[in-house]
Amino acid sequence: MKLIEKQVADKLLRIKAVKLQPHNPFTWASGWKSPIYCDNRKTLSYPQIRTYIKLQIARLIQENYPEAEVIAGVATGAIAQGALVADLLGLPFIYIRPTPKDHGLENLIEGDLRPKQKVVVIEDLISTGGSSLKAVEAIRKDGSEVLGMVAVFSYGFPVATEKFRAARVKLTTLCDYDAVLAEALSINYINEEDIETLKEWRMNPAEWRKDY
Repeated sequence: MKLIEKQVADKLLRIKAVKLQPHNPFTWASGWKSPIYCDNRKTLSYPQIRTYIKLQIARLIQENYPEAEVIAGVATGAIAQGALVADLLGLPFIYIRPTPKDHGLENLIEGDLRPKQKVVVIEDLISTGGSSLKAVEAIRKDGSEVLGMVAVFSYGFPVATEKFRAARVKLTTLCDYDAVLAEALSINYINEEDIETLKEWRMNPAEWRKDY
């Protein structure tokens, strides 16, 4: 596990932006039973952590996408963090709605995005990848180029990996599910017996404890 992954995992666990409950699973909006719940918006309430994440995302963009001209946030979770990163890098910021507004100009993309601009998309969380890749599709349809996506955390679902590969989108994350499990184990948040359950869920989340 890389140092940055470990540090981010520690911060997310410490402020309970990530919670692990293998024996008392959460129910997601999709109906899935899950031993993990992630709400990275909580990082915005902790200035030191918020700044740390902003700096690390900006570093990844400078290292991987030095030609970036615009930063895009995916609504709603990545709007604030995306704006912070854009401000740090001195770049324009836009955000992409999940659906167009039902009034006014009916915008899907908010902000000034010009054709052929090079965009890096910011996400707070990658689950199945569907909503994240809809944002990419909107930018491409608008005539701009998506260089890649940077996210705070990814569950690492095989279905998401396949979707990003098929959409030809490079995804870079600060932290992932494996890093969180490793850090949680090291601080005795979970024990060795929980690891198998947590890994089992990740391989088939839709069917995991379906009758729980």
